[in-house]
Amino acid sequence: MTTRRQFLGQASGLAALSTFGTSGILAPASAWAADKWPAKPIRLVVPYPAGGSSDIIARLISKPLGEALGQPVVVDNRPGANGNIGAAMVAQAGTDNHTLLLCDVGALAISPSVYTKLTFSPEKDLKGVAMLAYSPHLLVVHPSVPVSNLKELVALSHKQQLNFAVTAIGSAPHLAGVSVAQATGAAWQYVPYKGGAQAVADTVGGTAQVLMNGMLATLPQVQAGKLKLLAVSKRTRMALVGQVPTIAEQGVPNFESGTWQGVMAPAGMPDALVARLSSELIRIIRTPEIRAQLAGQGAEVVTMTPPETNKFFATEEKRWAQVVKSAGVKLDA
Repeated sequence: MTTRRQFLGQASGLAALSTFGTSGILAPASAWAADKWPAKPIRLVVPYPAGGSSDIIARLISKPLGEALGQPVVVDNRPGANGNIGAAMVAQAGTDNHTLLLCDVGALAISPSVYTKLTFSPEKDLKGVAMLAYSPHLLVVHPSVPVSNLKELVALSHKQQLNFAVTAIGSAPHLAGVSVAQATGAAWQYVPYKGGAQAVADTVGGTAQVLMNGMLATLPQVQAGKLKLLAVSKRTRMALVGQVPTIAEQGVPNFESGTWQGVMAPAGMPDALVARLSSELIRIIRTPEIRAQLAGQGAEVVTMTPPETNKFFATEEKRWAQVVKSAGVKLDA
């Protein structure tokens, strides 16, 4: 299993070759003026409901990106089918050049292995623009669940039914939960939702007892005392959550998962426009204000260039295909 640290180490080796030699990211400003792009507002499609990790980041960057491009950037939530409805809309935008996708790139890489009837090919119909942030998953339970660690949760799952809320069947949190269950012998019932915000809300409300979800969208409920944190999916502990043990420390060696928020574009978008977008997005997400805001919610700014983002997608697609195969998860799109 490729870990976050290992991948970043591999990706850094590409930086010298891709920053951004032939893609035009250092082209003079006059070249952009000549292109007269963008000529209208940019639509930034988030393929999940409002309130999730992708939506939070989209709304953080939309205003400064619009100011940099000289046109408004409009966030358009298009949830459904584990993000595939919104992703398909962007993939099929062709040479529109004014439609982008902000999503969990790792989750998008899972779709070809899970869905048998996708209307688009993520690998062929989309291209990477920039990776923006990484947020580990939090394993949490409703405060009424009488456990304080993963071992106790696994034991309880054999004594009573536990509903495990997931953003969707075949989503990254779902497969992370499957991996934990396979390693520990846990026996919980997966309950799919249409996005992380709804999964969090139902766990807070007690309809579901267990949740594994991105830290960015989940931590506020932990801090408010509405969810109980048992473990973090990062390889190392995090001071932000009081040194709560990792999943790897609690019986699943080397385990690491999370959400990787990034921007993709239709495959037909010219490389020069992709390069300009990548440069602006990376500059914006690295600003002290946004970096501090994300860090306070448990998200780490991790940027990648277009080639690095594409390489990450391919790596994640292979990684999760093995988990999907062992779990036997297959769905119609």
